[in-house]
Amino acid sequence: MQMCRHLQNLSYIKNEHMKLPFKIIVDCPFKEICILDDADHIDKEMVLSIINDFEDGRWRQDQFERFILDNLKETALSKKEIETLGGQEFSILSQAVKNLRITENDDTGGEIAEILLYGILRHHYNALPVVPKIFYKQNVNDFAKGADSVHVVIEPEGDFSLWLGEAKFYSDIKDARLGQIISSVSDTLRTDKIRKENSIITNLRQIEDLGLEKEIVDKIYESLDEKLSIDFIKPRLHIPILLLHQCDITKENSKLTEEYIESIKKYHIDRANAFIHKKIESDIIDINLYDEITFHLILFPVPDKKSIVESFIKRCHAIGR
Repeated sequence: MQMCRHLQNLSYIKNEHMKLPFKIIVDCPFKEICILDDADHIDKEMVLSIINDFEDGRWRQDQFERFILDNLKETALSKKEIETLGGQEFSILSQAVKNLRITENDDTGGEIAEILLYGILRHHYNALPVVPKIFYKQNVNDFAKGADSVHVVIEPEGDFSLWLGEAKFYSDIKDARLGQIISSVSDTLRTDKIRKENSIITNLRQIEDLGLEKEIVDKIYESLDEKLSIDFIKPRLHIPILLLHQCDITKENSKLTEEYIESIKKYHIDRANAFIHKKIESDIIDINLYDEITFHLILFPVPDKKSIVESFIKRCHAIGR
């Protein structure tokens, strides 16, 4: 099996001062780690595996939570709300937490996964947010359904790609679990759902606040025009799929060793093969122009889902008082 490498020829523009505080252990096209007999429909499948490290014999939960809180405000607040709070960082974070509207009985951790995906898209792919998704899910019912994140990436030579993300926080990623996310992604790729996301982007007009050149802004709006066939946008579509998941390997380790890294890499390569095999066998590949869409499977292990969700809720309640 060919060893993975960090890609150098992908078309996203990276901002070198923006770094993830985590370690990337797999970042490659799926075909480089594919062990499937049926290798059709995999040319635009990508795999990204990310791990947190350890400190004082423990998984660095504080670092993980800081990353979530650092990225919370732009997912849970509109630009107008942030401006109204006048740069007061604690007030901004406090209002963002209030917009989450989480309760002590909320044990799904869905918002944690959505915020983590947002941070990964911003800091690894240099994706620009065009819809603060949690804000609109909590405040406008019409926006509650659809992708968990909506971003654009500015490509070379004045082009762009549209990223519609799915994020899940699972207690495991065994085979039986994988069908759920595939069904969710398939629903996101329905023509009416893509058209709805496009209309939200154009109606909010937040692309105009990203500091982009007028030429690329006009091109984005023209490409998302509701009168155009969705077929024209599909070659620009990227679907990042984050599986934040509880992991026994991570739970059983207390140090960032090469053995741990190799164990996680092997496990994630196995899960990527299982996921994409299940995807190829599902109805999702019957979607028109499926092979024109780029998919990014993103895997992130944690030692214990329950403790992370409980700690996050506790922090949010303390901040939001």
